[in-house]
Amino acid sequence: MYLKKIFVLVVVLAKLSSAIAQQTKTELDSIYIQQTEVDEQPVKVFHAEPLYIDLIRDLGARKGEREWNLGLGMTDNLTFDSYEALIEYEWAPIDRLGLEVEFPFTFYTHVDGTQNVTIPSNRLNSIKIATQWSFFVNERMATSMAIGYINEFELSDFRSFGSPLITGNVYNPFLVVAKRWGTHFHSLVYTGPMVSQHFETNDFHTTYDVNTSFHYMISGTRNFIGVEFNKTFDGADFDMTIRPQMRVGVAENLLVGIVGGIPINREEERLSSFIRLIWEPKEKG
Repeated sequence: MYLKKIFVLVVVLAKLSSAIAQQTKTELDSIYIQQTEVDEQPVKVFHAEPLYIDLIRDLGARKGEREWNLGLGMTDNLTFDSYEALIEYEWAPIDRLGLEVEFPFTFYTHVDGTQNVTIPSNRLNSIKIATQWSFFVNERMATSMAIGYINEFELSDFRSFGSPLITGNVYNPFLVVAKRWGTHFHSLVYTGPMVSQHFETNDFHTTYDVNTSFHYMISGTRNFIGVEFNKTFDGADFDMTIRPQMRVGVAENLLVGIVGGIPINREEERLSSFIRLIWEPKEKG
């Protein structure tokens, strides 16, 4: 009888501990959502942002928000490797409006055994300026939508830098639709045409991108795991890269994103990797 009472007591305590732990876990899950959506105005829905094709600013951005990004990546292109680096600054001058300036670089090296192969010249690819306006933010539906525009001034490579300086322009309007499903699951679609103009010939070339992403937010943190599907339609040609990814918070205002790249039906590109450092300075008081 004594042992039976002890057993019953242990079972009750175990169930009570489990209930408390579950309650604490649920409370932690809602901390970041509550901080984002409730503590300030105007209304803003918390969404997980993809790491490779990132947004100009958070959907439903609030005045004063700002962020620095440093990106580093590598791609295996069969006969040479390409290394990409980017410096990016984004901010919200008014509620719901995001602005961004980005400087993307690409550097090239030979693969062992291909020293006689001609590789592209290193370059500052372009100067990107962009804007994004969140025109729909619905807290009850946990849904946000935005339209935006990226203008990319393409530059000559380092071998002929300045002759001319600007070689072309890329016009890229886009639409973003994001939905959070409950507390943990996030989905997002980022889509739009890219119209490239080459100034020397005045030729235009249009492709269309459809980027979809799905993420799972880890309980009680800003960390997530997920995947992007970056799809490009170029006439009859179709390319897609699958990018599994994760984001980890290493300090209060510092996040690290790690992305892999698996190309589908790309003849000259193999696996790639990308790391994004995200620093969010504290808002000026």
